Amino acid sequence: MPDKLILSAYEAQQGQVIGHSDWITVGQDMIDGFCDVTGDYQFIHNDPKRAKDDTPFGGTIAHGFLTLSLITQMYKDHVPRLNGHELIINYGLESIRFLCPVPSGSDIRGQFTLKGLTKRREGQYLAENEVQVEIKGSEKPAMIGTWLTLLVAGDL
Repeated sequence: MPDKLILSAYEAQQGQVIGHSDWITVGQDMIDGFCDVTGDYQFIHNDPKRAKDDTPFGGTIAHGFLTLSLITQMYKDHVPRLNGHELIINYGLESIRFLCPVPSGSDIRGQFTLKGLTKRREGQYLAENEVQVEIKGSEKPAMIGTWLTLLVAGDL
């Protein structure tokens, strides 16, 4: 569980990396499960032989949206929380770019940089986090973007 911070300490972290997640293995079972949930059965995701033979990827790759969906898991246990904070509400995404495919079996992790923290109303702050999803062993990230979350609490 991440540390809990008072609001002023969190605000002071603007412009800084505030957390890295643990590595998450994106295996073929996870990719196949995402195929089942989304109905996206494009062969580059679920046909290892054809993906190896007919693509430059050398095998199957994760859906970009699977990579994106994992940022919630990456964020929840590795980004500091605020004292008195009760909810994190997904407020939206900006400028999401998928820069490098995630081959099946790869390990990925998230790096979060607090770009801004804006008071919306009493007990509500909008956090703007730059997210970079790294692939172990790759110089190029899988994904970059900005994630907006609304932090809600009674006594921030």
